[in-house]
Amino acid sequence: MDYDIIIIGAGPGGYEMAAEAARQGLNTAIVERGFVGGTCLNHGCIPTKALCHCAQVLRSVRSAAAYGIECGTVTADYSAAARHKAAVVEQLRQGVAQLMSAPGITLVQGEASIAGAHTVSIDGGKHTLTASHIVIATGSEPRNLPIPGADLTMSSGEALAMTSLPQRMCVIGGGVIGMEFAGIFAAYGVEVTVVEYCKEILPPFDKDVAKRLRTVLQKQGVKFITQAAVTAIGRTASGLTVSYDLKGKPQQLECQKALMAVGRKPVLPEGLEQAGVAVGRRGIEVDSHMMTSVPGIYAIGDVNGQCMLAHAATAQGMVALAHITGKESSVKLGIVPSAVFTQPELAMVGLTEEQCKAQELDVTVKKGFFRSNGKALSMGETDGLVKMIVSNADRTIVGCHICGPHASDLIQEVVMAMNAGSTVGDLAAAIHGHPTLSEAVQAVARQF
Repeated sequence: MDYDIIIIGAGPGGYEMAAEAARQGLNTAIVERGFVGGTCLNHGCIPTKALCHCAQVLRSVRSAAAYGIECGTVTADYSAAARHKAAVVEQLRQGVAQLMSAPGITLVQGEASIAGAHTVSIDGGKHTLTASHIVIATGSEPRNLPIPGADLTMSSGEALAMTSLPQRMCVIGGGVIGMEFAGIFAAYGVEVTVVEYCKEILPPFDKDVAKRLRTVLQKQGVKFITQAAVTAIGRTASGLTVSYDLKGKPQQLECQKALMAVGRKPVLPEGLEQAGVAVGRRGIEVDSHMMTSVPGIYAIGDVNGQCMLAHAATAQGMVALAHITGKESSVKLGIVPSAVFTQPELAMVGLTEEQCKAQELDVTVKKGFFRSNGKALSMGETDGLVKMIVSNADRTIVGCHICGPHASDLIQEVVMAMNAGSTVGDLAAAIHGHPTLSEAVQAVARQF
């Protein structure tokens, strides 16, 4: 064998696994057809967060007068924000490239396909690599609705490539990607309309926090049309027409650009069927060790469809590596936080109240609001709540949902408590600094 491990895809799952495998002394090859860093770094998490921060700064400057700071006429140059985004991406990309040049790692540029249980073909057979283990980490790509004119819309990657913004934008899909872009565009004065198929935005999130975020975004100028099925996209002299059915009634709206944000689908490398790798409805099928139906071949991250989050891909890579090296993994893949980087932020971990009811779990639910938190009040960011769900059987935390300032950071305290099996009493008893936003989490824990 040429290598101990061949990893296909240099996204967060792939490059983190390669780095750790090399640290453990495994001779590792990682194959990437594009830029290192994957979708997350180049077309997803990082560039959108850079623009989300630009939007947050813009809103802060506009509200500075409330704190005695006069800024005069505030102008916003989106092209400058785009340059900031590009600079952040390039710096991090260079960091990943340097990481992949470490001893024990061979970075191979090219298109990989599976040629057998231990063989990877590069660029259609120009050369092959062999290894004891193969890890597929090829990620995902934007999904399109199967409707006429879908090709007239932008993907999230194309939206990130813009250096100027239209006057009117339609965002098709009220998920995480759609909400982050809606918040960014609205901050820069774009007339944004979100068309969502479900009754509420962010279907995987708890309805209480999703509704709270929608209300705040409406105050920021974002319009929402829910329970609407987009049926077609048409071209007009000035832009596009988005046709949709609203509770059975055909409707239309006009915009200059439309963003298709209805989810993502796995990118499957060639050769899976011939190699005997089973693929299901969500993606490549794997067991609890991330191994596919073919011993020695693993699949991590978006490509297996279990949890399409960058940090989940990294965690799955650690689980797969532990299995490859014959070690026990301490990673708990059932406890994965997720966040939406709007203003305010949304974050969650565990089950929603709706899921608990569907599973007939015996739980208690409590809420608290940021308007009673001293730090949030001093910051002028009082919109939002903390919602906690606790098992009545053992008082462990089943789920937590936060809408508010720095929610993506605050949720990690609950993640740690759940990971350690701590009770809600343990969380309530832990001394929290004052005044801090974390007291909002503690205040809810004390209600149980």
